[in-house]
Amino acid sequence: MLSLLFVFLVLKPPLLLCSLTDPVCFLRMKDKKNPEGDKDIDCLFSIYTEHRKMKNEYFSGNLDKQLTPKNIHLIFSLYFAMEEINRNPHILPNISLLVDIKCNQVTDKRKSGSTAKKSENFPNYYCKNQRKYLIVFTGPMWEVPATLGPLLYMSRTPELYYGDFQPLLNAHEQFPHLYQMSPKDTSLPLAMVSLLVHFRWNWVGVIISNEDRGIQFLSELREERQMNIVCLAFVSFITDDNTSYLKNANQYNRQIMMSSAKVVIVYGNKDSALHIQFITWKFLKINRIWVSISQFDRITVIGDFLLDSLHGTLIFSHQNSEMSDFKQFMQTVHPSNYSKEISFAKLWWIYFKCSLSSSNCKKLKNCSATNLLTWLYSHPFGMSMSDTSYNLYNAVHAVAHSLHEKLLQQLDIWSENPGKRLEFDSWQMFSLLKNIQFVNPAGDLVNMNQEAKQDTVYDIFYITDFKQSCGFKVKIGKFSGHSPNDQELYISDEMIEWATDFRQTQPFICSRPCSPGHRKSPQEGKAICCFDCNPCQENEISNMTNMDHCVKCPDDQYANTKRTHCLKKVVTFLAFEDPLGISLAGLALCFSSLTAVVLAIFLKHQDTPIVKANNQVLSYILLISLIFCFLCPLFYIGHPHMATCILQQTTFAIFFTMATSSVLAKTITVVLAFKITVPDRRKRWLLASGAPNIVIPICTMIQLILCGIWLATSPFVDADLHTEHGHILIVCNKGSVIAFYCVLGYLGSLSLASFTVAFLARNLPDTFNEAKFLTFSMLVVCSVWITFLPVYQSTKGKGTVTVEIFCILASSAGLLFCIFAPKCYIILFKPQINSFHKIRKRHSKIENIH
Repeated sequence: MLSLLFVFLVLKPPLLLCSLTDPVCFLRMKDKKNPEGDKDIDCLFSIYTEHRKMKNEYFSGNLDKQLTPKNIHLIFSLYFAMEEINRNPHILPNISLLVDIKCNQVTDKRKSGSTAKKSENFPNYYCKNQRKYLIVFTGPMWEVPATLGPLLYMSRTPELYYGDFQPLLNAHEQFPHLYQMSPKDTSLPLAMVSLLVHFRWNWVGVIISNEDRGIQFLSELREERQMNIVCLAFVSFITDDNTSYLKNANQYNRQIMMSSAKVVIVYGNKDSALHIQFITWKFLKINRIWVSISQFDRITVIGDFLLDSLHGTLIFSHQNSEMSDFKQFMQTVHPSNYSKEISFAKLWWIYFKCSLSSSNCKKLKNCSATNLLTWLYSHPFGMSMSDTSYNLYNAVHAVAHSLHEKLLQQLDIWSENPGKRLEFDSWQMFSLLKNIQFVNPAGDLVNMNQEAKQDTVYDIFYITDFKQSCGFKVKIGKFSGHSPNDQELYISDEMIEWATDFRQTQPFICSRPCSPGHRKSPQEGKAICCFDCNPCQENEISNMTNMDHCVKCPDDQYANTKRTHCLKKVVTFLAFEDPLGISLAGLALCFSSLTAVVLAIFLKHQDTPIVKANNQVLSYILLISLIFCFLCPLFYIGHPHMATCILQQTTFAIFFTMATSSVLAKTITVVLAFKITVPDRRKRWLLASGAPNIVIPICTMIQLILCGIWLATSPFVDADLHTEHGHILIVCNKGSVIAFYCVLGYLGSLSLASFTVAFLARNLPDTFNEAKFLTFSMLVVCSVWITFLPVYQSTKGKGTVTVEIFCILASSAGLLFCIFAPKCYIILFKPQINSFHKIRKRHSKIENIH
């Protein structure tokens, strides 16, 4: 008992103080901060008519509620539309629209749990003097028509839903009495993806409420992002079930914190657990660029934006025209201009810091329009209508136009019965309303036919906080789903630079773009936007960023070092203008001239013993063959033609065969001369008649046959496109490789036979026996051509031609110097040795010794 008395004494002074400072009709403490923040509260606007012109009285008895700023702004939009209609003499003359407002119906229903109150609010019958409502506006929460709609249907009252479009409410079988003012978000996924592509954000997360509307949006978003290559880093389904939500809350937090995506799309039911989740992420300081819809453009309890971010938030809103009249209306709304009802005074006392006389609850003190303007500008909607307000505004005008149309239809009946009161049938008016079309005072065409609605234009806003309880919202662009010039997305670069730092920030992507010269290589098990960049292969290019495949250059072009462009290949061959070409040509001419000089020396001294020894005719044939062998490299130098390709292979093969067979004939002659120990007339005749010389035509004829077979395979001019980078080599294609190596093998066989025979005759006694020189010369020839084979296979391009020329010159020079250099030395510098008298004298000494 003492404790109760103590509590009473402690609590009584504040109560007494409250009663002294506040009017007794408002006996409660002021709510200085709304605990709901900027949250929507469900409101039912029941429309009825009065058959007289009314001024301002329709504000009476409606505003004695505890409302959020958004709902107050919504109610002002409703009053603005009604005032436009009631003042307009061209629509509903002598008829005024009035409204009865009831808010928090869902909350009250849940608290009461009583069916008695439901029947009181929505009876299915009317007494004679009871007010009958034409239509009820429900929203902005979709639970209102879903929960209370059947009761309205029982009372035969149709309803217009002015909240966000809900697929669930679009079922005509379940809600035949309901019409949704908001258009479908048919182009919203495309609009959002277009914005992401514009800012080069291809790595984004998606957060949706786990209901039909969110799942349908996600399905459409996935279709659009696949066509525009935007990847989803994660998808979070936020459930409305409290038990499931608390169970998965940590998973939601971990998913967004662990993801590398810095851009997140938010869509779903604005009254779901989404707003709780975002408040949690704000507390955890998880900052992202949020891309969302206008329904999530709300203020939290602490006075900042719900979707706050260091980079700001992008909001898509249905395009609404600016209404200067609405701004003026907001500036003039004041109790002194309207009814003196206590409800309106109470609203000013609660929200706008007005004081009331303790003796008269309707009398306001210290209250000016400035208080209202300050309060309005402290919230994001300012002086413009939100999507929901604009839907409600159009709903009021739609009802007025429907009533006016119905009035015109019943004009004859009314004129015949002037004393009869005009009655409107709600269902008839509703069927007319669903197909009506009109232009509202803002100049926008409003088409109530859901099938014909083309409202796919979105305004794009950027909102951000820049200090506590202070932020700004600015329009940065728009998206049109039916743009005539196919430019669906328009972004103002000036507004972007002024309001945001998007231009300075790096694109939010999973992988950095692959620069030209590289191609994308998908990472296994990851999204298509996650990839590695691999350089293009040889002779392939990519001249744009993020190419999936490299493009191969044409055969007559090659890739530059960065592999970004194809360059024209340079046509090249071993030309006479090249230093290497002119050097080899000069060397060939020098050797052929030197060989001609040796031939001239031999012809001049043809009667000397050293020239006559070892068959001088064979020496002449050998020297002539070598002259032509030295000239053969000239066919290899210069631009190849069909004739040069044929001649360069066959001429050397034939002339070198003649040279090699000449050496073979010489060695056979030496062997026959010194191996005949028994006098034999036939053998002497063979040696004297020059029979060994027949070896030359026989061997040459065999080579001619092989060359004829080779020519049948048609050696031709070929362009080698791949051997040397950046060059097209014009070369002689040898045709049949087998025929080429057969000719080469035949030359090798002759050289080996000549070497063998000369090696056997190297030690035979004679004054001018050249068997040793022949042996050494053939050793040089065999060494050169054995070395030629591996070197020829390993070289490419002009190097191959150079190796062939070098082997021709080296093998021919080996024969020239090894065989004829000693003889020329004796002829030119030791003439005393090259005389028959000296030779006979030497033989006489040898015989005397024996």
